[in-house]
Amino acid sequence: MKHILLAAVLVGLAFTNCTNKEQTKTVDNMTTLNLTQEWDKVFPLSEKVNHRKVTFETQYGLTLAADIYTPKNAEGKLAAIAVSGPFGAVKEQSSGLYAMKMAELGFVTLAFDPSYTGESSGEPRRTASPDINTEDFMAAVDFLSKQDNVDAERIGIIGICGWGGIALNAAAADPRIKATVASTMYDMTRVNGNGYFDSEDKEESRHATREALTKQRLSDPMAMAGGVIDPLPEGVPQFVKDYHAYYKTPRGYHKRSGNSNDGWRVIGTQAYANSRFLYYINEIRSAVLVMHGEKAHSRYFGEAAYHYMVDGKAEGYNFIGKPNPNPDNKQLLIISEATHCDLYDGGEGNYIPWDTLAEFFNKNL
Repeated sequence: MKHILLAAVLVGLAFTNCTNKEQTKTVDNMTTLNLTQEWDKVFPLSEKVNHRKVTFETQYGLTLAADIYTPKNAEGKLAAIAVSGPFGAVKEQSSGLYAMKMAELGFVTLAFDPSYTGESSGEPRRTASPDINTEDFMAAVDFLSKQDNVDAERIGIIGICGWGGIALNAAAADPRIKATVASTMYDMTRVNGNGYFDSEDKEESRHATREALTKQRLSDPMAMAGGVIDPLPEGVPQFVKDYHAYYKTPRGYHKRSGNSNDGWRVIGTQAYANSRFLYYINEIRSAVLVMHGEKAHSRYFGEAAYHYMVDGKAEGYNFIGKPNPNPDNKQLLIISEATHCDLYDGGEGNYIPWDTLAEFFNKNL
């Protein structure tokens, strides 16, 4: 239980309740969602794109809320990109910014709230599943494939933070995904099973956590933990200060974001702790760009995933696979001086290399 609670305090990887009551929208047989129609993102709407809110259904019967961005005056069928993350955030934060920026650069983009999160459906709120979250990305590809202005053979995805690992898992499962960016990624299965920096990667720790979580399921399954700690206590690590500077200030705060508020269910990521969902990423044939900040505390997740994806083995991975059959289209980009949260919105140094991302997708889609 110790590392689960530590993650709650340090990261706030959270899911949040859907509280909007501004407008109800129903599509076909999907769940009725309460969608906010006003612009309530943490970034201004670009004059270079068109925007509308949409909904789509997953194969688990859940209805996801999303924002679709298209470049103004675009004609014909375009390449498309689905975006989600960070884990516990909402589309009004980092994923929406990524989607809007990539639309400025010529792509149809879709930023979505994952299942059980933000404006999307799913009960109980603030919970997660490796299966369901991977399906969220694949359902987004389904949706984009059916759009009149999208070339179904040219679809990519971007996953941010915990959704970077989920993006890699989706790319391993779905060959329709022709290009993937994992930005400032977490491997959610690794951090939930091993603790931060693999500090609790031992059977005794995992067994103690499993016992604590099974007791939690009976005593109070809806108990919450996480959300970025506020106010900051003395002596916290710099990366905790970085999370606070994004999620708890006007820079990134949003009322529907669990990371900005009171977190997620203590048992909400229990399945992640007992999974290792990057097992087959060494078989991804499509293009992948793993992008991380030089000074990010999470850098070890991205570097290890990249090396396992290319070589079939890496530090922190107990399993060994064969080298990737198509290593030449895999890239690891370390951005000088950037921290973990700098790749949420660029930070003070405007660290996100938008033109590099556009070049990657234009080349591979």
